[in-house]
Amino acid sequence: MNVNIFDRPQVQEFLKTVSGLDKPEGDPRIKAIIHRFMTDLFKAIDELDITPDEYWAGIAWINALGTAGQAGLISPGLGLDHFLDLRLDAKDAALGIDGETPRTIEGPLYVAGAPVVHGHARLDDGRDTNGTPLLMHGTVHGADGKPLPGAVVEVWHCDTRGFYSHFDPTGVQGPFNMRRTLIADEAGHYSFRSIVPKGYGVPPGSPTEQLLFALGRHGQRPAHIHFFVSGDGHRKLTTQINIAGDPLVNDDFAFATRNGLVPEIKQHTGGSPVNGVEMGEAFDEILFDFHLTELVNGEDNQAVQRARVAA
Repeated sequence: MNVNIFDRPQVQEFLKTVSGLDKPEGDPRIKAIIHRFMTDLFKAIDELDITPDEYWAGIAWINALGTAGQAGLISPGLGLDHFLDLRLDAKDAALGIDGETPRTIEGPLYVAGAPVVHGHARLDDGRDTNGTPLLMHGTVHGADGKPLPGAVVEVWHCDTRGFYSHFDPTGVQGPFNMRRTLIADEAGHYSFRSIVPKGYGVPPGSPTEQLLFALGRHGQRPAHIHFFVSGDGHRKLTTQINIAGDPLVNDDFAFATRNGLVPEIKQHTGGSPVNGVEMGEAFDEILFDFHLTELVNGEDNQAVQRARVAA
């Protein structure tokens, strides 16, 4: 038998006490957020008749999620990261800002402090011989549409096993493998050599996978490459491209795929240099330009402050 007590005055007063609204001390913004969260949770327990067994199973899952350090993994998996991007898109639209290069989620695997290289860099250390060599290059454009010399392109991606340096459980990869900070040249050009990454999934048997399976979903991502792109007088762009042809391009558990972020791949058999880079073997080429947007009233209103790993 279900009973509903949420609307009772004593429950509503209890919510105010729980969130500190009946006390002058504390942070008003945090109080308002906690009051809303707890209100929605109390109401869900009441309306869905969530049992004590179900509630404590959820608490155990949260404990396991924290122990595994996967809060940053389940966040995109439940669409929260994408929803935040949609809100930023809506704010841009209200301000009349048209970002030609779409934003998309950062993910939890960025590491600050990657080596800085001007113009062109090699990202991989050559030890992952299972990957197709990749040359990616393009131009960073400013808000006026012109090339932006000195723009900063931070790039990171995984190897063909789906592991990122600094998070590789096998310890095979050295520091900052497949991670660099590129400084665009005087023509706004950037380029790098690496290998084509592979898609990967959440850790098998993990709390994240357990919840996704309970939802009838999978925990797999298509192959992709992450970017932060910034420049003087412009907002920092957080985005990633997907590797065209990956079967999961439109079925990403993290909901990161967006129109305009799946560039064409051109296959080469080797021979002549491309964009001044001698590859000397069969390789794939991706040409992709980034377009930045100007600051809003002198500020970057889309910058995100969050905990990130620093080496």
